[in-house]
Amino acid sequence: MKYFFIAGLSIICNLNVIAQSKNTTAQKNNQTNIVAAKPKLVVGIVIDQMRWDYLYRFQPLFASNGGFKRMMNDGFNCNNTMIPYTPTVTACGHTCVYTGSVPNIHGITGNNWWDKNANREMYCTEDKSESGIGNAKGDAGKMSPRNMLVTTIGDELRLATNFESRVVGIAFKDRGAILPAGHSANAAYWYDRGTGEFISSTFYMNALPNWVSDFNARKIVDSFYRVGWQTKLDKSVYKQYCTDDVKEYEYKAFGKDALGFPYNNLAQFINKDYNKIISTPHGDKIMIELAKTTLLNEKLGMNKATDMLTVSFSTPDYIGHNFGPNSWELLDAYVRLDEELGKFFDFLDAQYGKGSYTSFLTADHAVAHIPAFMQEHKLPGGVFDDKAAEKEMNAELLRQFGASHLIVSSSNFQISFNHHKIDSMNLDKEKIFDWVIKYLKSRNEVMNAFELDELMEQPMNKTVREMLANGYHQSRSGDIQYILKPGFIDGMKTGTTHGLWNPYDAHIPLLWYGWGIKKGSTHRETYMTDIAATLAAILKIQMPSGCVGKVITEVIQ
Repeated sequence: MKYFFIAGLSIICNLNVIAQSKNTTAQKNNQTNIVAAKPKLVVGIVIDQMRWDYLYRFQPLFASNGGFKRMMNDGFNCNNTMIPYTPTVTACGHTCVYTGSVPNIHGITGNNWWDKNANREMYCTEDKSESGIGNAKGDAGKMSPRNMLVTTIGDELRLATNFESRVVGIAFKDRGAILPAGHSANAAYWYDRGTGEFISSTFYMNALPNWVSDFNARKIVDSFYRVGWQTKLDKSVYKQYCTDDVKEYEYKAFGKDALGFPYNNLAQFINKDYNKIISTPHGDKIMIELAKTTLLNEKLGMNKATDMLTVSFSTPDYIGHNFGPNSWELLDAYVRLDEELGKFFDFLDAQYGKGSYTSFLTADHAVAHIPAFMQEHKLPGGVFDDKAAEKEMNAELLRQFGASHLIVSSSNFQISFNHHKIDSMNLDKEKIFDWVIKYLKSRNEVMNAFELDELMEQPMNKTVREMLANGYHQSRSGDIQYILKPGFIDGMKTGTTHGLWNPYDAHIPLLWYGWGIKKGSTHRETYMTDIAATLAAILKIQMPSGCVGKVITEVIQ
């Protein structure tokens, strides 16, 4: 009996050992799977100046295999994504998307700003210590991300993989390539409008790669100029969705005689003006071609570690500024962009395998309707000529205080003063500030004006105050903030712009697609700052150093 008991106990122990061994093996396998469970590639897509409502307003015209419907139907759609700061402009938006931070922390307070420490206007990515690489004219290549004070998600990806991950940024705009790619990026390439070629800077490399030189040698811009720009859809469709083709409040982007479709006069710009191409849908085609060429030649997504490509489509911003949200040109551009994005996803599927890469699509900002269009339909809106106002204020300050050019900048809806002159001449700063605030408040276009140092004491809506506070940086923001009335824009009699707190500027699309992404949607309020935080969770890496966003848990599979 004792023998059977001992034998049975031995069998049970052996079974436990075997079970534990199997469990340990399974745990090891699971751990291996967890470690390995990452996408081959992350593709970040920023549409420069895309309103959220375009997804639904133009949805009937988007192709079933196009980019937008593919992401909306097979990915995750965050329908209520807001920008949590002002000004809502390109440099701030691209920085926020990839850092999860706000200007108050990351330091990019505008495309340009008056720098109090340097006592001059500063461009967001300027870096005089660097030189252009490639056929760069003037200061086009003297750029780097050094003005950005925090890390990006690409930087954190590089850190997490001991710099085995490769990160590259591309765009027509330098700021759309440099700021998303980050400080430790392997490369960033942008367009020199003086030469029609893509360039870089010595911050990244000592010589332009042969493949970029070969891409430039194709002279794609000249080829597209010869093609011109005709409508893609039947004219009846544009009449259904848009205003008339030709409106006097649209900017004549291709010359005073180019009045609406078709634009068959673009060949005149060959070898003369390489900027015009960005105001046509051909710009998006060029960017798609560059993206594919970059992926193949930089061998992104072909390594052990996850790689990242950041792509910014600048063309919608130029078309939107020139023609507005209700134009034939804008509708035509988005239908074509949808088609190009669909082809791009087909390329990614073929190159890497469907479901092996993660992609998101968002915008750096949205845009206001053209004020004259609003007035045409009896809606509130108008134009505030900020440069004329600055000139008028300086003239009156000279008369009252005997000092010229006391106001040195009126950018980003902020007034900056020459403090050195005020102090050296022993002028009464408070009287100067009070007069300027009184002047601004007297203007019909202005809703409010106040000293930025007194922002938290102002009686205003909580959302507006938080957005202004998030956009404030001590050495890179102005002295006086002014807020325009809803529907009003600054300084443009034709075309439109963006930059304020209002939903038409701050409500952006956010679509997720591919590896690790659930199918679905949410109308819960999410923020631009949440993108980097969510990517960090998907990739299982640290958030960027200034990230204030939260993980959108609904997105993650």
